[in-house]
Amino acid sequence: QVQLVESGGGLVQPGGSLRLSCAASGSIFSINAMGWYRQAPGKERELVAAITSGGSTNYADSVKGRFTISRDNAKNTVYLQMNNLKPEDTAVYYCNADIASFTVLSRRYWGQGTQVTVSS
Repeated sequence: QVQLVESGGGLVQPGGSLRLSCAASGSIFSINAMGWYRQAPGKERELVAAITSGGSTNYADSVKGRFTISRDNAKNTVYLQMNNLKPEDTAVYYCNADIASFTVLSRRYWGQGTQVTVSS
């Protein structure tokens, strides 16, 4: 059984910073792409940032220059450093990962979500 566990969300003032973490655990053989999505109330879930196993990254235009995605392959963990946060960044943030386990060739797994609220 594979699971993703997120941490690091919370309440922050505009202009502040937060760092989200997402650790994968279980019978993992390999992890390919990892990423972060977010969903604000009344809106569709959208891609925030993604990173390949080789370290190539991709960002939504709205977060370029403010957010940085990284990963620690030894720890099966992906991070999202969020700086200069804005009220419009308020959302539930979900991590995902394309994982091959010892019983399943490859599938996408999702974390449970962590709330990020940017407000004064």
